[in-house]
Amino acid sequence: MADDREIAEIFKRESGRAVATLVRRFGDIDVAEEAVQEAFVEAVRRWPRDGMPPSPAGWIITTAKNRAIDRLRRESTRDDRHKEAVRLAEHDEPEEVEIVEDDQLRLIFTCCHPALAVNAQVALTLRLIAGLQTEEIARAFLVSETTMAQRLVRAKKKIKANKIPYRIPGDAELPNRLKPVLAVLYLVYNEGHVATSGEELMRRDVATEAIRLARLLADLMPDEPEVIGLLALMLLTESRRRARTGSHGELITLPDQDRDLWDRALIEEGHELVRACLRRNHPGPYQIQAAIAAVHTDAATAAETDWLQIIVLYDQLLVFTPSPVVAMNRAIALAEAGDVSTALDDLDDLGLAGYHLFHATRGTFLERIGRRSEAAAEYARARALTSNAAERRHLEEKARMVASE
Repeated sequence: MADDREIAEIFKRESGRAVATLVRRFGDIDVAEEAVQEAFVEAVRRWPRDGMPPSPAGWIITTAKNRAIDRLRRESTRDDRHKEAVRLAEHDEPEEVEIVEDDQLRLIFTCCHPALAVNAQVALTLRLIAGLQTEEIARAFLVSETTMAQRLVRAKKKIKANKIPYRIPGDAELPNRLKPVLAVLYLVYNEGHVATSGEELMRRDVATEAIRLARLLADLMPDEPEVIGLLALMLLTESRRRARTGSHGELITLPDQDRDLWDRALIEEGHELVRACLRRNHPGPYQIQAAIAAVHTDAATAAETDWLQIIVLYDQLLVFTPSPVVAMNRAIALAEAGDVSTALDDLDDLGLAGYHLFHATRGTFLERIGRRSEAAAEYARARALTSNAAERRHLEEKARMVASE
């Protein structure tokens, strides 16, 4: 038997792959999305009664395919779609449809086409590949759900109007198409690393898919150092996953993590990729972030972390990515190196009020210099600004402990 919560989890895990597979088959994003949604509605109706099918992913794709064919038949007056639907329906294929390995990679390149604005590229891919709901994407972009819904609709219409192809670009096109694809994969992984909303800190399925797609991209473009750098960054970050939460799902921050739980195989692979990037001597932002992660994972204990090296790396990263979030992370490294007062001054110059990690970081700095009531207030502000339940519980506990001391 399957309950609604279990089915919802399967939806999060499988919807991106299902949509990508149906886009390949039907060449229409709207048809694919609606058919997959209808398949999940059918799953909610049938699975609690009939039990979970042996292959939920295959069942979803098969059911969604049939729903799409039904829709195309209903629209048979347009573009001779009836004949196409009949051809698809009569095609001899197994009931359980196998997911083609690189469907999502094709769809990423479609969503990241230069005809679309960058924010639309990222939002559309988060919707179609990571399976995020419109509300979650809106929260990540700090816009209203209505605004994000309109942005997604416009992006899909532009793909259709411009006849943007569903394919991996040829060799001549790949370099110019790479930057937005890397940005998308980075944001998809970040959603898996710290979920925008929900009870769990992480969405392991999303992180796993981002790494899988990064590996596919690295296989496709093995000579692109930024592709290798992004994969290294993901692997080194993912290596700490088991240590990031306690037995009850509580958040455990980097200094308090049990490093024996870190995945040494992922660390080894990530370090080798970072060394390969260094040998190429063509630095970029993902490679530098991977190098920072490598310094963290190279330390046997938190106290042994080479914070001065991390500060140098953040200085290099700021040349490529002069953003206030990068500057905030540099301030954190500066505080860890011992200069909390300067780090607090640097933090206050960044204009990041309204960003929950800014307030959490400011709370930590204030706590360290003994300004406990102000620190508690900052933790409370941070808590109010995040929709992730694990983060909220952690910040609530921090505020309570500081206020009681």
